[in-house]
Amino acid sequence: MAIDQEPPFHELNLKSRRAMGGGGPEDDSRWPRWVRPLLTTRFFGHCKLHGDSPKSECNMYCLDCTNGALCSRCLAYHRDHRTIQIRRSSYHDVIRVSEIQKVLDITGVQTYIINSARVVFLNERPQPRPGKGVTNTCNVCDRSLLDSFRFCSLGCKIAGTANDRSEKKSTKKNEMAAASDSEESYTSSSHVTQSFSPSTPLPAVMSYRSSKRRKGIPHRAPFGSLLLEL
Repeated sequence: MAIDQEPPFHELNLKSRRAMGGGGPEDDSRWPRWVRPLLTTRFFGHCKLHGDSPKSECNMYCLDCTNGALCSRCLAYHRDHRTIQIRRSSYHDVIRVSEIQKVLDITGVQTYIINSARVVFLNERPQPRPGKGVTNTCNVCDRSLLDSFRFCSLGCKIAGTANDRSEKKSTKKNEMAAASDSEESYTSSSHVTQSFSPSTPLPAVMSYRSSKRRKGIPHRAPFGSLLLEL
């Protein structure tokens, strides 16, 4: 799988499965009514109606009916409807940009090249920790991105644009960066100040020789000379 470094055509912002339940009337009006059902649909199961068919894998979706995943034989009942095909990459659902950009704005969502086709992921793919040297991450799940993108998937775009969540997170990131720079400056200044502070003198150690008392000069007895003269 290769990362497409070209700017995306149009970008879709949909919320991940765990955050898909929310959204009031104002939020829903920003997206087609089929967006949220699409993101919560489970694909690549076997069709209950055509389980005996060799092509019973459900990897299709009808945007007009929004009644769940469909297999290729189910499409006979949706001939005049708008349908899209879901594909898989590393156990994650993706859709070709050439299909989704016709019905949805996907601006800001990072695109990838898989099997020579440009695709976008449907839902978020969180990373435990961003790699070293990463300068840009998804506004919702913090996945590493190229600098020209804001979201890693359609679901993250929906979640990130709801209630200006992405703007709040961007502001928080800027505040954290400013606080980090301030702390680093203070630490550096404190280090310089301490380096010029005089060191505490070590207590003087008395030598062994100086610790001994010096012997006095010997004196003769006062009557010693008188005895000699006698």
